[in-house]
Amino acid sequence: MIRIDAHHHLWRYDPGDFGWIAPGSTIARDFDGADLVAAMATRGVDAAIAVQARQVPGETRALLEAAARHPAIIGVVGWIDLRATDIAARLDADAAPLLVGYRHIVQDEAAADFLLGDAMVHGVRAVVARNLTYDLLVDHRQLATVPAFLDRVGEGRFVLDHAAKPAIATGGWQPWADRLAAVAAAPHVMCKVSGLVTEANHANWSADDLERYLDHVFTLFGAGRVMWGSDWPVCLLAADYARVFDVVADYVGRHCPRDEAAIFGGNARRAYRLNGAVGG
Repeated sequence: MIRIDAHHHLWRYDPGDFGWIAPGSTIARDFDGADLVAAMATRGVDAAIAVQARQVPGETRALLEAAARHPAIIGVVGWIDLRATDIAARLDADAAPLLVGYRHIVQDEAAADFLLGDAMVHGVRAVVARNLTYDLLVDHRQLATVPAFLDRVGEGRFVLDHAAKPAIATGGWQPWADRLAAVAAAPHVMCKVSGLVTEANHANWSADDLERYLDHVFTLFGAGRVMWGSDWPVCLLAADYARVFDVVADYVGRHCPRDEAAIFGGNARRAYRLNGAVGG
């Protein structure tokens, strides 16, 4: 079985680019491909998808350059100004074999209906028309608009990051639970069980805190539409790479062991069209 980490980040730390990182934080430093490979080795993870962390023009190129240096990075989810009037030309200029999709950090947008803007819908349509995947990074407010957004964009491949970030630290459930169900009703959306530990209490979380959220995700999407991602190095705020892997691996081992290969690799292959990108 080839294990794929479906969601990680790399960055050269600059406080101006990463205002959400507290100065002095454990992640307020550079993280490069060598750091990633060392972390992956702690749990025998073979390959990974690098996901944008900054909304700046050079982000996609920087990740592609990292992938060129580190064969373990087999795909890049980049950033582009999806609302640009010349989005088609920009996408064509960006095209690269390892570029598998794009993401916009919608959770940082003030408007709850940001995804429904005409320019945004047009841009994402252009992405999926090129057989690329679009990653959805939304908070619970914007999650409510995702079904309408999917209807407007039409067919394509979509991945919901971090299970839409439930408020695990406070035991929050609604409206996240019902809104997630509405999104899961769309069969062309997959869900990443990534980033959950950083939605829990960073200093004092346990696997039990995540259990009912994982139950809900797996019930709604089924094991065939769920993939694991580390969200490294952001996860270091709450746990190291190994523990982030172990908490989901333990859950899968107890609930759906026959689906381990899909959750830890096969589903990412399908979501990002990675067939042939990594052996096995």
